[in-house]
Amino acid sequence: MMHEKELIILIVEDDDGHAELIQTGLRESGMCNTMLRFADGEKVWQFLTGTGTPVRDKRKTYLLLLDINISKIDGLKVLKRIKDSEELKVIPVIILTTTDDPQEVEECYQLGCSAYITKPVDFEKFAEILYRLGLFVQIMTI
Repeated sequence: MMHEKELIILIVEDDDGHAELIQTGLRESGMCNTMLRFADGEKVWQFLTGTGTPVRDKRKTYLLLLDINISKIDGLKVLKRIKDSEELKVIPVIILTTTDDPQEVEECYQLGCSAYITKPVDFEKFAEILYRLGLFVQIMTI
């Protein structure tokens, strides 16, 4: 019998409404994982490196949902720092942003993101994408 791996979802989103929608969409797909939200790149970087509060538990597995257009340290810099770190580069990073610029998409993949998802403007479409993302993550952690 397979056992579900414990997975903590890190959500880096500066828009309160989008953050709530992301959490709700993932929960509606059946995810009951712990979710931690960070409003800017500096806070998530501090969490990951152990220089802030709360501090990352190195025994746990994480998935990072990262917006690009965030304050203090933008999402591209956070992604680059994570993928440049021997300790952190194993963390899968899914870019979840409103930007669909092909150059930015390419840059994110070159830096090592696992997936790049553009947030639709339409609420229903955004909710559907989050529901499907939640199902996908559940399948991958079984």
